[in-house]
Parts: sequence; C-alpha cells; structure tokens
Amino acid sequence: MSTSIGFAPHVSLALLWVLAGLSAALAIYLFAVRARGAWARALALFVAVAALANPLIVRETRAYLPDVVALVVDHSQSMSLNGRQKQADDAAARIEKELSADKSLVVRKAIVAPGDPGEDTGTQLFAAAGNALSDTPPERVAGVIALTDGEVHDVPPKTTLKAPFQAIIVGKKDERDRKLTIVSASRFAIVGHDADIALRVDDYGAEAGGSAEVDVRIDGVNRGSHRVEIGKTAHIDVPIAHGGENVVELSASPGPAELTLENNRAVVTVSGVRDRLRVLLISGEPHAGERVWRNLLKSDPSVDLVHFTILRPLEKQDATPIDQLALIEFPTRELFVQKLDQFDLIIFDRYRERGILQLAYFVNIARYVEDGGALLLAGGPELSGPFSIYRTPLAAILPARPTGQVTAGGFRPEVTDTGQAHPVTHDLPGANTPKDLGGKPPTWGRWFRLIDAQVLSGETLMSGPQGKPLLVLDHTGKGRVAEFLSDQEWLWARGFDGGGPQQELLRRLAHWLMKEPELEEERLSAAIVNGRIEIARHTMADTAGPVTVTYPSGKDMIVPLTKADPGDWKGSAPATELGLYRLSDGKLNAVTAAGPLNPKEVADMRATGDILQPVAQSTGGSVHWLSDGLPSIRRTDPGGAQSGGDWIGLKRNGAYRVTAVEQQALLPPWAALILLLGVLLLAWRVEGR
Repeated sequence: MSTSIGFAPHVSLALLWVLAGLSAALAIYLFAVRARGAWARALALFVAVAALANPLIVRETRAYLPDVVALVVDHSQSMSLNGRQKQADDAAARIEKELSADKSLVVRKAIVAPGDPGEDTGTQLFAAAGNALSDTPPERVAGVIALTDGEVHDVPPKTTLKAPFQAIIVGKKDERDRKLTIVSASRFAIVGHDADIALRVDDYGAEAGGSAEVDVRIDGVNRGSHRVEIGKTAHIDVPIAHGGENVVELSASPGPAELTLENNRAVVTVSGVRDRLRVLLISGEPHAGERVWRNLLKSDPSVDLVHFTILRPLEKQDATPIDQLALIEFPTRELFVQKLDQFDLIIFDRYRERGILQLAYFVNIARYVEDGGALLLAGGPELSGPFSIYRTPLAAILPARPTGQVTAGGFRPEVTDTGQAHPVTHDLPGANTPKDLGGKPPTWGRWFRLIDAQVLSGETLMSGPQGKPLLVLDHTGKGRVAEFLSDQEWLWARGFDGGGPQQELLRRLAHWLMKEPELEEERLSAAIVNGRIEIARHTMADTAGPVTVTYPSGKDMIVPLTKADPGDWKGSAPATELGLYRLSDGKLNAVTAAGPLNPKEVADMRATGDILQPVAQSTGGSVHWLSDGLPSIRRTDPGGAQSGGDWIGLKRNGAYRVTAVEQQALLPPWAALILLLGVLLLAWRVEGR
C-alpha cells in the first residue's frame, strides 16, 4: 500500500489558481507595507485557499508487474559454422531456465531465422527483438539479451531502447578467413568479346602478401584460372560466348586458415549483346517466298543483311557473258573467300547452281559450317533438278538428299514426334498434338509443294504427306545446318487458308542456327521461385536422369525429374540458403542464386563484437564472449551500473498496477470552517491591539 496527498478542488482548477495567485499577491503587499497583523491575514488567506483545494489523503493498493526481457537467439546462415548454433541454443536454455525462476521477470524468446532467399536482408536481429517486445510498454522492458556471432545487418543508427542491450558473442576470437570481393564488373559485353571484372582477395587475420588462384566458371563450365595478389585489386577478362545472361562464377583457392569457403566465391552476371548479326542471303531466282526471308531479316534492327538475287533464268540464252548478267557485280571472291567467316548465317533460297560460284567456294562454305558457322537451305523444284545445289561440295554437310521427285498437292505440315520435343518446333501455335495427348491435327493452312528427299543424318522436325521430311536439322562439326524442303512458307505469311506461325518458326530456326542458349536441344536451367529451386531439363532423349543440387553451404541433394511435356522434364527442391546453387546431371551444369548473387550473410562470417558494441554502450549494456564463460545475470536499479566484467544486468523498473484506492479528506468542510473562523478572529484581535 502507498499513501500520498491528493486534491479534489471545490472550484475549477483555473479559478483555484487565480485565487491562490491573488491571495499570494495580497499577502506580499501586506508584508511590504508593514500592515498590522499581516501574518494573520496571510494565514487566513492560506486557510481559505487550502479549504477550496480540498486536500485528501490517498491510499493506493498496488500490484507490481513483472518486467519483460527479450532473449534473442541467432539462427541465421552464418551461425551454422563450427557448431555456433548449438552453443547459442545451449546457452539460451541455461539463461531461460535461470530467468524463468525469477517471478519478477517474463522471458520473451525470439529466433532470428535465416533471411528470405528472395531478399538481401542479412541477419535481422533487432527486428526479431522488436517483434518480441512489440506489445510491451517501454517502462516494463528490463533489457535484451542477444546470443549471436555479431554479424548483424539491421543495427539502428540510434536506438530507442531504454533498457540495457546485452550481447553474448558465440564463436572464437580473432578468427581467420579468406574472402573474395567483386570490386567492379561489366554489366554488358559484346558476344565474342571479353568482359572486364575487377576483384580482390583478402586474408583476414593473416599476414599481408602472397597470392591466390582464382578459378573462373561460366554457366557452370570451367574456363581456366588466374593468379592474383592478396590484398590488391586485380583485373581479369572473361569471354562472353552467347547472348543473354552469362553467369560468371569466381572461386578463390582456400587460404592458410579458413572459417568457410562460402565467401571464397562470388558471382557476376554479364549480359551478352550481339553487336550486329551478319546474314548472307543468296536467292537463286525471284519467287513469291523471296520477300518472306527479306522481310523477316530486315525487320530485325540488329541484323545486317547482305542479299543477292540472280534475276536471269538459265534457259534464257544469248551471247552475254555470265559474269555480266548481274545489275551490279557479284563480289563472289570477297564474300566466299575473304569475308566468309564474318557472317553469322548463310541462307540459300531456291538457289540453282549456274556456274557463277566456283566449286571451291562451296568447299569454303562447308568448311565454314564445320568450323562453327550456320547454313540454311530453303529448296524448291530446282533442288531436285540437274542443277541442284546438292550436286556441289555442300552435299557433304547437307542432312537430306533429294530423290529427284517433287510432291505436288495440298497438305498441312505436321510436327513429327521428334519435333514435338525439339525447341524449334515445340509447342508451335496451331501445331498437331502428340499421339499420347489425343493426336489432334494441325490448324495451319495448306502448302502445295514438297521436295522428296532421303534423310541421311540429323533430325526431322516437320513432315508433309505420307510422313515425308519437310524440315531437317543437323549438327555438322562445330556448326549447324537446316534444310527446308519446300518453298511454300510464304503462304502462311499471306494468311492463306488460315495461315500459320511462319514468323515464329523462322525466328526460332534462325536463332537455333546461331546457337541461342534458349533453343539448345540439351539444356539444364534453374530458377528460385517462392522459396524453391525450380529445375528445368530439356532433352531429346526418352528419359532424363536426376539432378544433383549443391547448396551454398556445400551439401548435396539429388532431385529426380518428371516429364512435363515432350522434351521437358521438371524437378523442385527447397531453397533454404542464400547464395549460389550449382546443378549437374553428369552432362550439363547450371547455376542459380537465391537472393542476391553475393549476399550480405556470407560476405564476412567471422564472429565479432564490434558491430554491436555502439548499441550496447549507448544503452548501458555490454558485449561478452561466450568463450570466456557465460556471464551471471543480476537485477539492477535504473540509475546504477547495468553490466560488469563477468555479469550482465537487467533493469528493475518497479512498474505496477493500482488495484484499489482509498481517499480521506484531510480538511473536512466543518473543520475548514472552524479553522477559518478561528484565524479570522485571531487576525481581528491582532489588529485591534
């Protein structure tokens, strides 16, 4: 119980203060003029004001409230090293047991979970502490005890905590570790050129000097290594081989003492941009489909098109020399000898061998393809005749040999079983469906001519009547060849009989020939979606083996794949860690990252007290190392010390709740009246002397 003096004025508080002020002024005046009985009059005024104030004796019955302490345990990714998390959990259990025995304390335990794989938040320790104390008034907070390795990423610049923050660091002092840091990197690079990456390798806790080996992997494939000096910025050049994202992984060799190898790695994505695609289009004669190829290639601003058309048919005979038949000189030597390797794609559209190109030029084209070039042959009736381009050295690289027959009559092109899985023709709008999915026919418009051919190699993706090959693709050496056995694709462009996906088909075909990664027959890819690794495997094989996923921490998980569509296999695994995930099925490799490529959580994983020291100091708390022993816990007064060399304090706030109130008038009205009359009588007698 607590006793105090209170007031319940008989008049408004404002009027009471006015009367008190006037009374004080009058009393001062009486004393100033030395009036007779001034003290008695002042006493009478005081009694009058006191009677109006109505003083009370207040007796409160109080129930004291327990203080609240937040016990925060760090379970972030860095705490998984060297048994830190187990040490923290064991220490937290001992502290919680001790604090629970104190009936004047309520323990709110909070766990700092690993960061969201989709965000680079790092260790959010103060957010966890704030959540634990969110419904607690500040005057009831006894303190915060944090068990962590000290790698915290949400330390406030100025804390509003009115209680001691006590940090207990889990880990070893003066830990040593090697770290690789990306200083700067090119975001874009031209395909076929190098991207510059500046990096630095530091050995924390070790003597300066020495060097380290840095391995370079691009899209999961080893691309050599570089030796760099420790503690100095080094520049390396990495080749950009394809358009789109090139994932460059840099990995430093282990240092003399390692805490973890996770921060020995860093990842950079460089977007490959093609400077200009150079395409050589040779049209054998004017025809309705010639404009289709030209419009397709000219509509792309990134394509440099070189187009020649032979206007004079061979059957028109006169004495004009062949080399003078063109409107402009056909620079055959320049194109097929000097600058052939500068083209990304060569297209022969209904070309008929007229003797304009020497046989040696065709040998050069065949060599160009085998060395990595791309060739597309779109044939018409001339492909089956005596002047067929197949009767040149190009026959060595063409996948289909014409039989000399031409099939005429309306037919709807169909995608073969192989084509259902191939990325060029997979899921084309309006295509026929696979037999196991109902076998619905295509909704495309009809074509009216097909060049009969025997497939010698490669894969037939589209067929005509009686299953005759229509589109055949093949890998030749390092290059690629596509053979279109019809000249009727222009009908789709004109919308005849409903048309078809002419532009999409030719776009995919051209990109496959130029080795765009998204159109590879065999590819492995992955992405982080809603906290899971979604794995996609495309293959032309009947089955797809399991994929081994290597987590940032080094642990492996084998993920089986299930068939989703023809050629497409899917799998999934939980993404529970921040950083880079590697995937491999024994043949192909892929990488993906959860969160940022180089997350804060693994940037520096050495235990430290420096980060939390300013907060602890500003609140009167302290930083202790668990390796020195678990500090004892004391209850402390608000104005006293909150920590010591081997102990930590929790403030005793003394907060309470009033359960009952008893009030008694100190000056009842009748007593006030008697006292006032007595004082006035005394004043009268004093003045009457």
